[in-house]
Order: sequence, then C-alpha cells, then structure tokens
Amino acid sequence: MSNHNRGPHALHQFGTPLAEHHGLHSQLAPLSRGAGFQPLPAPTGQAPFRLNLADIIPDQVMAMQSAGGLCMHLIADTGGVLNPTPQELVAAGMITDAAIAGPYGKPAFAYHCGDVIYFDGQADRYYPQFYLPYEYYPLPILGIPGNHDGDIYDNGKLVDTVPSLTAFVQNFCAAQPGTRTPEAMDIPRTAMTQPNVYFTLQTPFATIIGLYTNVPEGGEVHPDQRDWFAGELAAAAPDKPIIVTMHHPIHSLDAYHSGSKTMAAILAQAEQASGVTAHIVFAGHVHNYQRFTETDASGNQKPFIVAGFGGYHNLHRMARLNGQDIVPPFTPPDEPSVTLENFVDDRFGFLRLDIDATTIKLQSFTVPRPQDPYRAPPRLRDVMTLNWKTRRLSA
Repeated sequence: MSNHNRGPHALHQFGTPLAEHHGLHSQLAPLSRGAGFQPLPAPTGQAPFRLNLADIIPDQVMAMQSAGGLCMHLIADTGGVLNPTPQELVAAGMITDAAIAGPYGKPAFAYHCGDVIYFDGQADRYYPQFYLPYEYYPLPILGIPGNHDGDIYDNGKLVDTVPSLTAFVQNFCAAQPGTRTPEAMDIPRTAMTQPNVYFTLQTPFATIIGLYTNVPEGGEVHPDQRDWFAGELAAAAPDKPIIVTMHHPIHSLDAYHSGSKTMAAILAQAEQASGVTAHIVFAGHVHNYQRFTETDASGNQKPFIVAGFGGYHNLHRMARLNGQDIVPPFTPPDEPSVTLENFVDDRFGFLRLDIDATTIKLQSFTVPRPQDPYRAPPRLRDVMTLNWKTRRLSA
C-alpha cells in the first residue's frame, strides 16, 4: 500500500474518483517521498537462495510425506499500525484454523506475501505488529517483504538512514536457526533463516518461488533478480506445482492500486526464458481478497490470487466500472483471457491451502468484524481446486 492511502478518504483525493477507473493494469504515480527503488541488502545465504522446509520443521515434513500432501496458511498486508484489532482478529482465526486437521493434517506453516510492518518497516514496530499478534500462533511464518517493509522511514521531517529491509533481514533472514531478535522481546518466536529477501522454498509437494518487488508502485525488479527468477523456474522439479509469490499483484480490479503491467511482463519474460510456466500466483498490496483465472489459447488455466486482507485496517473496495458494481464472474473488456472469479472487500481474513500430487485446493476464510462476537469461527468465503497437472480448475 502506498503512503497516500493511509487516510480514510483516499478514494477521491485525486480529483476523479478512482472507483471509476478501468483496466486491470492501470498505474498510479507514487506519492510518498520514499517510493523509489531501494537497494537490496546482501543475502545471508548462498545462491541460488533456496530453503528446504525440512530444515525448519523436519517432523512435519515427514508427516506430510506420510499423508500424501501438505497444508499451509497464506496471508499478506497484516501490520496493524493504526488499529491493531483487525490483525488480532485474523491472527485469532488462524490460531483456530491451525488446530483443525484436513486431509493432510493441520496447517504446518504460514507464508506471508509482504507488508509485515507499516508504515516503513521500522525495527521497533516488529513487536506490536508481528511478534505480539502471533504470540499464540503455533506455526513458523516465512515470506517475502512488501513495499512498506522496504520503504525508508519518513516522519515528515527526517528520513532514517537505516538501509532498506534491515529489520526484515534481521527477523526473517537470520544466519543461524533459533535466533532470538531484540524485536521479539518476551515472545518466544525465533527468526526465520531465509537465505535472501527473495528465495525459493522447497517443500515435498510444491516449489514456492518468492520475488521481492521492491517499493515503487507497480513493483520494480532489476535484472539480477529477473535472471534468478527465470533460473528458478527452469530448475523447479517437474513433479511438483510451481507457486509464485510477489507483493504487487499482476491482476486487480480494486479502486486504489489496480494490477501491475510491470509484474505481468516480468512473469511472462521469465516463463518465456525458462520454458516453464508457473501454476498459480499469489500477491498482496491490495487490501482485499480477489481470485482471477487467466486462460491461454490452449485452455490452460492459471489462478492469480490477491490475499491482502490480512489485517491492515484500511480495506480496499472494488472498483465500479461504468457506474456499476462488479459481479463475478467478470471478464474485463480489455482483458478477454482474464476472469474475476470471486472477491471479498468487506472483511479481513486468510487463506488455507491443501496441496498434493495432483491438486491445489484453496479456501478463503474471513474473520469477525470488530463489532461482531470475537468467538465466532472463521467463515469460508471461497473455494478453488486446481488440477495443476492438467492446468484446469475443477467445476
């Protein structure tokens, strides 16, 4: 989320209501002082920056292999900087769901698609926005940073000289397992050992390739990471689905950001260079839930998921096109190969994924609103099953 959306009236501050804009890929100019590309920190691990899930949770990986599949959570845009209640409600829902066994057991870990901390990734905000909300969440949390995690702190007077992503690296890219960081204070959660701010997570049933799309609106990825991305697609095991994660979404029909032509081109170029096509793409940045299907000339279907309803208080409502609300399934006139299948723009929530040798099943859950009874369980709002081998969605 860009700094210009911090207030409740951002929808109309550009003169023309953003709710009336068209297209999945329209771009908004960055308005924050720190919105330029930020240099990446040095990796903490060795190229090609791969992390094996078995090195983090070996017992759970053995259980996955016995069960024939894995279960995980996925979230994005969680930091509760101005109002912690939505993030706390999502965390409570995830805690409840973590205790529920599905076909492959209980969820084993969570993956974050960025914007862990608002507004600018400061180290002193990791305790209230990350460690404290997930104090009782029993699973490791891995992921990639978002634009706010990498932005430079701007308090209106001074710009911090701490390099971009310093705190993220300290809390997600520790050199040694079991590292307790000062930001955790009295919370026993230890830092992750990701080898870089972009990395590949290797699991028994999926390869998860995480891009860091930096700070500028729409994302910006330099040639070294683009080459790495194409190389990781080419190196991915053919007997597992390829999941791509990024912060800036390729497709979005919200009234604030829209999709990114930049990221669409980066994905297409990497797939062309590698000769390998990802099976599903997850992103955040837009503060709601959206599920798209992109269908190619051969009928292959690729889902694109926006999961940015993870707890930042300001939800982004969907755009109105030609003065009308969007009703799924909806195909934009300028994007005939893309269909918006479903969305949620009025509740916070999280995703649960079940992945096996043939399918990826997605379940999107929402949690109670602050005015609702806190003990209400998460509510299932959307379900999708992709046969990743045939690249077809189930009816």
